[in-house]
Amino acid sequence: MNIPGLNRRKFIAALSLGTAHLLFDNPLLASGIPVRSNDPLQVIKLGKSGVESSLIGMGTGVHAGNRTSFLTKQDKNQSIGIIRHAYDRGVRFFDCADTYGTHPLMSEALQKMDRDKITLCSKIWVRPGGIPEPERPDADVVIDRFRKELDTDYLDMVQIHCMVETDWTDTQKRQMEILDKLKAKGIIRAHGVSVHSLDAMKKAVASPWVDIIHVRINPYGIAMDKPEPEEVIEVINQLHESGKGVIGMKLVGNGEYRDDSQKIDHALKFVLGLGSVDMMIVGFETTDQIDNYLTRTENALTALTNDSY
Repeated sequence: MNIPGLNRRKFIAALSLGTAHLLFDNPLLASGIPVRSNDPLQVIKLGKSGVESSLIGMGTGVHAGNRTSFLTKQDKNQSIGIIRHAYDRGVRFFDCADTYGTHPLMSEALQKMDRDKITLCSKIWVRPGGIPEPERPDADVVIDRFRKELDTDYLDMVQIHCMVETDWTDTQKRQMEILDKLKAKGIIRAHGVSVHSLDAMKKAVASPWVDIIHVRINPYGIAMDKPEPEEVIEVINQLHESGKGVIGMKLVGNGEYRDDSQKIDHALKFVLGLGSVDMMIVGFETTDQIDNYLTRTENALTALTNDSY
């Protein structure tokens, strides 16, 4: 990594103290981004994609698969209420996917939102399993269904979901070309990929097709593409420097330390301090959790600002 004086022992020790962000050269200015305010809902730009969002977004895929998730398994009105509470508080990014089964919930929640003020993301599933049907229609067919399920004319972002293969830019070339055409028509505003391996992430660096990417990042190496955060961060920095929008996910290790207040605070400060992660998504399960994370993020941003002077 391009961090003066960094070695693994020093890095791990800093993680335990919640000060790993200080190992980076002026973390809030990393990769040339402007210093953020302490507003957890400030508007950010996702690379050169032209898409903007709030710094914190809501993920709807907690414990998801086969079109079910935490939100689909509990009372529908309660789940819609959580989504709308996020919107009422100022969250402007909502992350869906075919595998989550949350399009119908999002559609109902949208009825009381200003569609033009939110960034709506979904993902197509091209791998075996994951969704009930064995067929994998082309992206245009799938996205036409998405728009009907969400009752929206367009999607701000569509990604190819959960790529792990080194050669995904070759195997998914047809879908990538279809997504290009949909973007040209205004049916989607941006396209990209979510990755679940470091090799797949490295391939995204070299791909001009990728507008926006989901990456797994936290300071503890839990539910990440490599257990060593340093190696992952180096690739994330490259993605950001290449002009791609970078969305951080798995902030709390896929829920591994969701009840560890200190680790959550460390993770927020760490990821925000990298400078190469444009925004973060959190899989909120309650309205109180939304309020809690907004407060924590404001505190983390305030601390980072103070540290940079």
